[in-house]
Amino acid sequence: MNDILNALKYTTDTKACIIERGAIGSSVAFLRDLYPELNSVFLVADPNTWRVAGEQVAAALSNDGIAVKRFMLGADGAPFHAEYKWIDVLREAYLNEANRPTILAVGSGTINDLCKRMAEEVGERYAVIGTAASMDGYTSFGAAITKDGMKQTLSCKAPLGCLIDTEIAAAAPKEMAASGYADLIAKLPAGADWLVADLIDSEKIHPVAWSLVQDSLRKSLSNPEGVAAGDVDEIAGLCKGLIMSGFAMQAMGSSRPASGTEHQISHYWDMEDLCFNGAPVSHGFKVGIGTLVSTAILEFILEQDLSQLDVEAVVAKWWPNFDALKAEFPKVYGSREAHIRRAESEMKTKYITPDALRIELTKIKEAWSDLAPKLRAQIMPFAEVRENLRIVGAPYTIDQIGVTPERFFETLKGVSYMRNRYFGMDLLCRIGKYDEFEAYLKQVMGL
Repeated sequence: MNDILNALKYTTDTKACIIERGAIGSSVAFLRDLYPELNSVFLVADPNTWRVAGEQVAAALSNDGIAVKRFMLGADGAPFHAEYKWIDVLREAYLNEANRPTILAVGSGTINDLCKRMAEEVGERYAVIGTAASMDGYTSFGAAITKDGMKQTLSCKAPLGCLIDTEIAAAAPKEMAASGYADLIAKLPAGADWLVADLIDSEKIHPVAWSLVQDSLRKSLSNPEGVAAGDVDEIAGLCKGLIMSGFAMQAMGSSRPASGTEHQISHYWDMEDLCFNGAPVSHGFKVGIGTLVSTAILEFILEQDLSQLDVEAVVAKWWPNFDALKAEFPKVYGSREAHIRRAESEMKTKYITPDALRIELTKIKEAWSDLAPKLRAQIMPFAEVRENLRIVGAPYTIDQIGVTPERFFETLKGVSYMRNRYFGMDLLCRIGKYDEFEAYLKQVMGL
């Protein structure tokens, strides 16, 4: 717990966090410490999270004289997702309560995101009792919500407090921990992307945020077999790694510490509402496939020896101005107007001129002998990433998330225009090696 307490010194929103066996028994004291005037709670759960944690918490609160208003999502057995309509429902129910009770989310990704955004809209701070080690969003700001037919990250504060009983998390469905593991392993290539962004002065490394994510990362990833088996100690380590990623995002005020190429791929599929067998593909599973791509990009680039890069030849092939680049968007996205509008908006500031590209690539070329070993040390080999995903029970081939090779490569061509942030795919394209990489990726991924 000492590292958690130390991390809380740097968070902007979250003031308390407990990750331990039996933590559910401390839920009343935990909430009273967060809310000294606590007298009523608006508890949001679904039938499963109510059974494993919500009912016990509600009983303990009631026994302590705290009124509990339960709101059950999915009570009729119908599936629900992180869609804005549920925020409308939650907000209306909450505002019908007379005394503005404390908002308490009991669940994982969807329930946490819905409560996070609802709390923001009603001007209150919420707390979460996590029930699975499924993603790093517990303690991150922002909520991934489908609104107006498109998945987007809506602005909102992280929770005031987060409590996770690791015995409950370890008993959650195994695919939830697999998703969390896939989300966490992504922080390795994301860190490598950040090293390059730091070198070219795109986004400088924030030492605290870097440390919060990276210091214990490999330890948290070291036993996929234990995670797959539901070992409580291994799940605890996974929870800690995910929570620390959220803390890092708070400390920096950006998702950069936990996000690189792999998350841009996931976000692209979010925009397209990627489903498999009739259900949305989890964030972690999309990110896991993205991590294979991100790792492959970095390994491919490391084979190129950029100290010998012909900068002038690359610059000569670059887009001479933004209008020339803009003309490519309909070729990439076809008739998908929302994608084209997004690309135009993001690339207005991300596009660099040939002269600026020359400066950037020269800097990378001159620093390559120092940078390459750092990148190599930062990433996990592609084969090991794929094997760990397999062991933990996460998808490690695109067909396992319902993506065809055609759709996969269509995605890769479109991702770099979707976010005004420098990441590994940008380096690949800016050195003029995308076409060669596509052939390389088909080979390593067996496509």
